[in-house]
Amino acid sequence: MSNVQQDVFQIIAKQAKIDIATIKPESTLKDLGVASLDAIEVIFDIEEHFNINLPNEDTDFDTGTVGHLIEAVERQLAQKPDSH
Repeated sequence: MSNVQQDVFQIIAKQAKIDIATIKPESTLKDLGVASLDAIEVIFDIEEHFNINLPNEDTDFDTGTVGHLIEAVERQLAQKPDSH
């Protein structure tokens, strides 16, 4: 499991108050019982954690999967100028 995936899972688990073990890459936030308002918080937390901005098309709560969200985060991280 990548660090990005681990971090995203932890953020979702904390926000949804669910066991991290119940989260799968193919789960949608809706499947996990994350309400729309909570999902917005999840996105904010992810953006803040990784210091990125996720485009709206990458944050589809009904059909977008956690795996899709992780890919979106990784894409944004790959586009960031190297800060080392």
